[in-house]
Amino acid sequence: MDKAWGRPETLVFQVGPEHGPWRGTLRKMTSKTLSEALEDAFVEARDLDASLAERLQAFAEAVSKLGPHFQEAVDRLVARLRVSETGLSAPRPGEPMPSFVLPDESGHLVTLEELLKKGPLAITFHRGHWCPYCRINTRALAEAQGDIAAEGGQIAAIMPDQQHFTSELKAQSDAPFPILTDIDNGYAMSLNLAFWVGAEMQELMTTAGWDVTRSQGSNTWLLPIPATFVVGTDGEVKARFVDPDYRRRMAVEDLIAALKSAG
Repeated sequence: MDKAWGRPETLVFQVGPEHGPWRGTLRKMTSKTLSEALEDAFVEARDLDASLAERLQAFAEAVSKLGPHFQEAVDRLVARLRVSETGLSAPRPGEPMPSFVLPDESGHLVTLEELLKKGPLAITFHRGHWCPYCRINTRALAEAQGDIAAEGGQIAAIMPDQQHFTSELKAQSDAPFPILTDIDNGYAMSLNLAFWVGAEMQELMTTAGWDVTRSQGSNTWLLPIPATFVVGTDGEVKARFVDPDYRRRMAVEDLIAALKSAG
């Protein structure tokens, strides 16, 4: 029995028939372990012919069906972060974006100033390569690369994972943009984006196969809010999306529009 999720370890799941206004279904999954069922649900949601928000919602609904207790725990986490105003003081439009020097997936050190020489930049924070929501988000941004480049914009993703895992995510997502390692969440912490997941979420995430100690190389269990900042070539923030609920991300269309305005 998987006590954390309130389910047996090997399950028979029905992850739903139709989801929302788009065409596509989440397949019936039988005799799957929890981690296998979650991975199958992720692939189905990622590959939907739908907007980013719809894909994220499809996966969230699947998780809710697999383990309602998990979604309830996430809601409690989000409420805690809102009360503590985590992320609220992150750079706002009109304020300068603090500089960084972070290694990319190949170990090359990348600076904010270096990137801004190429044009307006969307900085997207992600929790890690293991996070299905972040993987869906990264794939959607990779798919929109043509439209982003057409507006003279670019993307740099940031996550606390070690380079082996950022390289893995880059390859799996066909991402043409750099994925930078924020060691020990140092940069996210300086922006008031980092938080401790808490004992309840730590247990649930570990049960689901999402052990961040392996990917981060530390046992702090700190994660960043998956925020997005659109920065102009003058170094100022032009738009931002900061939501403690990691199930929500900046719409790709809004990101592209912000990059166009920043150009």
